[in-house]
Parts: sequence; structure tokens; C-alpha cells
Amino acid sequence: MNKKTENIVATKSYAFALRIIKLYKYLISEKKEFVLSKQVLRSGTSVGALIKEAEHAQSKKDFINKMNIALKEANETEYWLMLLKDSEYISSDSFNSIHPDSVELIKILASIVKSSKLSNGK
Repeated sequence: MNKKTENIVATKSYAFALRIIKLYKYLISEKKEFVLSKQVLRSGTSVGALIKEAEHAQSKKDFINKMNIALKEANETEYWLMLLKDSEYISSDSFNSIHPDSVELIKILASIVKSSKLSNGK
């Protein structure tokens, strides 16, 4: 994988994590919601942490594994965001502001995993 792609996904996942942290703070202080907010915080911030780990993967297989887990975490985060919207903890406007970022991360990570597997002969 080239450094440009890696930097883009790392930068976007870090910015996404910051937004998730702000959402978490809002949910616990304004909505007094402590369960779903913890779930979205955990999955939303782990995406970037896994991408960071993948930068120093021990092998191509390890890299693919970490990026695939990051993809799963991004997908899980999208689920929690939809649940927060549909349960009316966040407004449609708030959801529509952050949801495209989660979709973009999912698409980028899926592409990285797919191309990495192809270049690894799988």
C-alpha cells in the first residue's frame, strides 16, 4: 500500500475519532445516555487505533488482519450511529453530519483490504 493512501485513511480515521469523542461527551452530558454512547466511543475510536497499529504490522497478513478489524469496527460504529438516530438520542441533522464520514471510512478500508488481499495472492 502506498503512503499517500495510508496517510489519508489515518488522517480521516483520526478526525472521525475526534468527532466520535465530541458525540460521546454530548450524549453523556446532555442526554444522560451512558450505554450506547460508550459503545460508539469504543468502536469509533478503535478504527484509527487499528489503522495506526497496521502501520507497523509484522507482515502483510498482519496488516490485512488489522485493517480488516478496523473495517469491522467502522461498520459497527455505523450501526451504533443509526441506532442513536432511530432511538432519537441524536437528531437526523447530527446523524447526517457524521454518517457520511463513517461510510467513507468503510469504503476506504474495504478497498484497502480488498487490494491488499489481491496483491498478497488471495
